[in-house]
Amino acid sequence: MKGLAMSISSIDSLDRSTALARLECYCQNYQLAVTADQLNLCLDHLDLVIEKNKVLNLTRITNYDSALILHILDSLLFLPAVSLAPEGPLLDIGSGAGFPGIPLHIASTRPTVLIDSVGKKVNALASFAETLQLPAITAIHDRIEHHALEHRSSYAVVTARAVASLPILIEYAAPLLAQHGLLVVSKGNPSNDELRFGEAAAKICGMKLIASTSYDLPLDAGHRVVLSYERCRKPSIKLPRAIGVAKKSPLA
Repeated sequence: MKGLAMSISSIDSLDRSTALARLECYCQNYQLAVTADQLNLCLDHLDLVIEKNKVLNLTRITNYDSALILHILDSLLFLPAVSLAPEGPLLDIGSGAGFPGIPLHIASTRPTVLIDSVGKKVNALASFAETLQLPAITAIHDRIEHHALEHRSSYAVVTARAVASLPILIEYAAPLLAQHGLLVVSKGNPSNDELRFGEAAAKICGMKLIASTSYDLPLDAGHRVVLSYERCRKPSIKLPRAIGVAKKSPLA
């Protein structure tokens, strides 16, 4: 896989060795345990995304320097929280171009399901997994509420990045998580109201906030808060609710 990027036209002047060195430095600075081979595979994924983005709108971030931080590093910042989840598969909600799901799969080796409601994106995700030779990744075209009906308590960890507000994500994740499984969410600067509403929704959904870690990204690229919610008891309402209800009528 190390040679994959050489066959793909890049929109940026960064060569592979420079990109890899930068990523290794970032990971060291944030104490992320990721090998050079794993980071090379993450770079292969990024190359595929940039190439596919020429014909399918997957991301607005097409500058390679920015993508190293805002796609790969931003995804790998989930890793410390994900490593605390029980053994078992990972589900990435609204995976889009495969962030954070594909880098997390590469770094954690957990069996991973990437779910998105846009069919063209799911087809792209499936092609990425095939090209990268990652057979333990499955891409699914479905609504998360429908998926939960057939996969109750099936996942050790659920991840989401820039998908929805905390109450909605907590409601989505609760029926999918095994007991003591974790929902790991990344937010830019969540407001006090969003955090408070998230706490209220977590109580209804049988979950609790167990960790919150803040990061400042390199080169003033932004702020991140990674929040971890544990499923600790049964929800007080029947979940999942009907498709679309969580967004139209959040629990908090």
